[in-house]
Amino acid sequence: MTSNEAVSPAHDAPLRVAVVVGSVREGRAGRAVADWFLGAAAGDAGLHLDVIDLAEVDLPLVLPGWGGGPGPETAAVLGGISPRLAAADAFVVVTPEYNHSFPASLKNFVDWHYTQWQAKPVGFVSYGGLGGGLRAVEQLRLVFAELHAMTVRDSVSLHGPWSGLTEDGTPRDADVCTGAAKGMLGQLAWWGRALRAARAERRYAG
Repeated sequence: MTSNEAVSPAHDAPLRVAVVVGSVREGRAGRAVADWFLGAAAGDAGLHLDVIDLAEVDLPLVLPGWGGGPGPETAAVLGGISPRLAAADAFVVVTPEYNHSFPASLKNFVDWHYTQWQAKPVGFVSYGGLGGGLRAVEQLRLVFAELHAMTVRDSVSLHGPWSGLTEDGTPRDADVCTGAAKGMLGQLAWWGRALRAARAERRYAG
């Protein structure tokens, strides 16, 4: 099933949110940040969270040519991942900022998909240095706009994670960060339900 296929979900059904952990770097903080975010979101019974950790997704850097398809090994990987993206009503991308941008592993994963992102909202949890990953987020907004996805205005930004996070991955300024997470999730849930209803009523003409 792709995002273009009409579905008829119950209005009050939990919102299916795919949480994409974008970093695959050795010694990364990404999984700890993602785990903290999952804890912050756990109390919302209206969300069903599905974690996709790119460190566990082996996709090649070389994409097939126009009109071509992936080889058998890549098709098997996509067979386990792509349906989860297609089934999602919304996405949260957990990204670091590397050299003023987001990691190549995340761009590669995004590029292996297209219709799965369409007409769905995307929220961001970013980390890295004094900027807290905000430059990575701003660039990702342009990428997802090209894919017909809608990014929510507010994001969660963890500044200086190597000093701003405790050893177990919990933000030292927990109240502020949790408040930011709740605010972003509120926007994501509103748009997620609105766009889910719109897709159910009429196929997206992307």
